Amino acid sequence: MKLKKRKFLFFTILFLIIFLFYFSTFSYGSYPKLISKLTSAFDKIKSYIIAISTPVAAVSIGSGFLMQKFSFGDEERIRLGKKLIRASIISYSFILLLDFIIAAIQAILA
Repeated sequence: MKLKKRKFLFFTILFLIIFLFYFSTFSYGSYPKLISKLTSAFDKIKSYIIAISTPVAAVSIGSGFLMQKFSFGDEERIRLGKKLIRASIISYSFILLLDFIIAAIQAILA
């Protein structure tokens, strides 16, 4: 029974991949206006994400520093402040690197 489900899942995924690649040439070649609209929409979404994440990262880094400053020797608060600062810097750097990752993928595929 389990083997039957695995085979069904495998063939379903295989069929979907073949279906997507078979019709991808048709959709990209026939509707370049639609593709350009999607690309511009994703660029707008990306700019909104960066615009929203910048103040959020600044607030979280500031609150981490304030948490460390006003911990009054409490080791747990100092550790929590450092963890908050580290996590916000890593998250914000990943969001900024997302633009370069997308550009690299587009350069490879183009």
